[in-house]
Amino acid sequence: MMGYLFLLVLATSMSAYTIVQLGRVRDVTHSIILVDNSVLDLHKSLTDDLLSETRYEKKYVIMRDAALLEGFHAARRDFERDLEQTVSLADVQDLREVLARLAAHHRRYQALFAEEVTALRSGRPYNISSYRESKENETAALFEELQKLRSLVQRNVIYKIRRLNEAGASASDVAMTVTAVSLVVGIVIALLITRSITVPLTRIRKRTAEIGSGVYETDLTLASPPEIGALAQSVNYMSAKLKEVDRLKADFYALMSHELRTPLTSIREGTNLLREGTAGEVADRQKRILTIIAEESDRLIGLVSSLLDLSKLEAGMLSYHFTAGNVAALVSRAVGEVVPLAEAKKIRIDRDIPDLPAITMDPERILQVLRNLVGNALKFTPAGGSVRIAAKKNGDGITVSVADTGPGIPKEQQEAIFDKFRQATVDRSRAVPGSGLGLAIVKLIVQDHGGRVWVESEQGRGCTFFFALPA
Repeated sequence: MMGYLFLLVLATSMSAYTIVQLGRVRDVTHSIILVDNSVLDLHKSLTDDLLSETRYEKKYVIMRDAALLEGFHAARRDFERDLEQTVSLADVQDLREVLARLAAHHRRYQALFAEEVTALRSGRPYNISSYRESKENETAALFEELQKLRSLVQRNVIYKIRRLNEAGASASDVAMTVTAVSLVVGIVIALLITRSITVPLTRIRKRTAEIGSGVYETDLTLASPPEIGALAQSVNYMSAKLKEVDRLKADFYALMSHELRTPLTSIREGTNLLREGTAGEVADRQKRILTIIAEESDRLIGLVSSLLDLSKLEAGMLSYHFTAGNVAALVSRAVGEVVPLAEAKKIRIDRDIPDLPAITMDPERILQVLRNLVGNALKFTPAGGSVRIAAKKNGDGITVSVADTGPGIPKEQQEAIFDKFRQATVDRSRAVPGSGLGLAIVKLIVQDHGGRVWVESEQGRGCTFFFALPA
């Protein structure tokens, strides 16, 4: 709390200082834009007005045209208007003094020209050279004052820009100091938080990861704040309960294996004996019923076997017998087993299996993977379609693909189909038989081999399942 309060005070002070500096920058920028730039624009207008006055004045002395005199007075009025605006914008004493001298010289110039106009209209002789010299002196003084005005404004702009630079440098120094202090304090606070919270949470995370891998221990003790200590005790309690549930699950599957597989096998064998007429002649209708019973018994035995395999895989209790083997031979076995089913559905099976290097694997488990994938491909491929099995070398390992021409899998379901008891919904009007365990078993077996499995599909264009195995 103290550390955060200190950081808050620093941030508030920095914000206040920044607001003050931004106010200075705003004032100086406002002055440059609205005063200095405007004065420079008016300087140009004053110069143009004065040049117009001198041109009209010289032409009138020569030609004595009333229109030229009117043009002179119009230029004079413009000069006086622009000079008045410049005076209203003057924000420093030096600028006001220059403008005062500029106005005085302009009045004397106007007075000289007025006297000359009066003399020209009266027709009396006057000293033209004297008037010309006096007017030229005044116009030269006017242009000199205008040049001073421009130089003074430019100096003011440079001075204000220097003030902006100083304000920026000062703000930068303060910001760097506050940032450095905040960084040091922040690091100290972070270290304290890490020691009191992050480190215990890291241990809890590792403990939960161990629980996820099937290691149930209840010895998590932490020197931490009371809330995290209570969390650690909850993790210990959860671990103990999960250990008990895991034991109960193992006992249940062992009991189910003994209580279900044996009677189901007896039912299947007894049904086959009855169907073969061992217990007496069987009518055709009875044979059909017995055939249905035998098929359903096989399906139940397969479902029980899949459940047992899946439970062992998830618990990490399934034993593997790794040896060097070739995937091509396993593909041939898997295809040979489904040829009758493919012929019955008029499905063509293509193979593209080049010479592949031997890899370390459990042949029976990889054969189970191939059986599941090829079986699924045949199940979802309509009559007259095709299934293609391909394999290729992938670095030191291999990649196997099983492609079908079925309805495909929607993109939003492609990840979920590898979860147990999940099947893709491809056609609500046609139920596809299955337990939803095959792909879950495939995923776990491939992962236990250090590989990965995925699917690529577009709805309506079939799908392709891939699994990659390392060397």
